[in-house]
Amino acid sequence: MNWSLVLPVVMLAGSNLVMNVAWYGHLRVPDRALWLAIVLSWGLAFAEYCLVVPATRIGAAVYSLPQLKTIQLFMSATTFLLIAWLAWDQKPGLYQIGGFALIVAGAALVFSGK
Repeated sequence: MNWSLVLPVVMLAGSNLVMNVAWYGHLRVPDRALWLAIVLSWGLAFAEYCLVVPATRIGAAVYSLPQLKTIQLFMSATTFLLIAWLAWDQKPGLYQIGGFALIVAGAALVFSGK
């Protein structure tokens, strides 16, 4: 297995999971002070950067920058859908699934060319 191909994808998935929790997790406790939500979100954002920076550094050796950004966007949308579904029971509807299919089609276009 070529870990230089797989590791950036796994790390980007992890970083996007952490970042989506930082962006939306505080909505689970709306009664908490806003400043506390900001501080906790920034702490999570630091953890996210500890994953995304090495992921892009490693990934740049095997992927183009547009490909890396496409992976990141795909992972962001995927982890967002999972968090919205699991944490807020907001299952994706037909339009969300259609939009996600367009993202997948766009990703295929980015990866099909040089």
